[in-house]
Amino acid sequence: MRLRFSSQSQGLMLLAPALLVYCLFAVYPMLNVVTLSFMKWNGLTADSRFVGLDNYVQVFTQDPVFWGAVRNTVLWTAMSVIFPPAVGFALALALNQNIPARTPLRALFYMPVIIAPIAVATMWRWMYDPFFGLFNAVLTALSLQGLIQDWLGDRNVALYSMFIAYIWQSVGFSLVLFLAGLQGVSQTLVEAARVDGAGRLQAFRHVTLPALGPSITIVLILSIINSLKAFDIVYGMTQGGPAQSTQMLALWAFTQAMQLGDFGRGAAVSVVLLIITVAIVIPYLRWSEGRPERAP
Repeated sequence: MRLRFSSQSQGLMLLAPALLVYCLFAVYPMLNVVTLSFMKWNGLTADSRFVGLDNYVQVFTQDPVFWGAVRNTVLWTAMSVIFPPAVGFALALALNQNIPARTPLRALFYMPVIIAPIAVATMWRWMYDPFFGLFNAVLTALSLQGLIQDWLGDRNVALYSMFIAYIWQSVGFSLVLFLAGLQGVSQTLVEAARVDGAGRLQAFRHVTLPALGPSITIVLILSIINSLKAFDIVYGMTQGGPAQSTQMLALWAFTQAMQLGDFGRGAAVSVVLLIITVAIVIPYLRWSEGRPERAP
């Protein structure tokens, strides 16, 4: 007897293995972290007790580092949705033209993306070294000793110095997505706009830019998510210092749990970070999906 399945049943059967893996390794740990945020546990013993909202109260009212980490995370996210996408977009426009060595240049700009963030942190930490680093050596060779400083040791510049390394690594990701979007723009529409009298800038504004809407949405969403969970490069370069001036929420959650032995408070910081991420990403997705398409 042959069994007949509807298209929905077939789709669910095909989706079931991946959905099971996702629930087991993503959904369950996330729910476990939420549960842990209401507990007091040191991560070593079997003794854990329910403390309700006490971890959240301590995080918001008694943690001297938390609000600084929130400020740094918000600032890092704001810079991440402006500078790497802007640089990547400019490079994509340049590398979409018929220029010599276009393919090697694309590979060159994308190469930092495939390097492990901790390796990037190690490399840039050496270049920022105040005594033997590349940057101060170049400034000395150019007789610009007045610009020499402790790039990662000065709390006023450490966060921005670290962000430059983040731009170097992440700009290639935006470049590839924008380049894919540019190559999907219909040249017929662009040429039609030029025939109708539109200049290069007008054709870009009214034809190319609207066609890049999906690419822009993806780049901004991924930039927000990646910046909010910034951990590797911060841990590798400064570990939150000096004087917690580069501390981030993701790193502070790790520090609370793995170094200070307070898994409940670390889980509470993680849940706060999750809420911030959802509060930013979901409204932007709804706005971008509901935005009317403009006719070229």
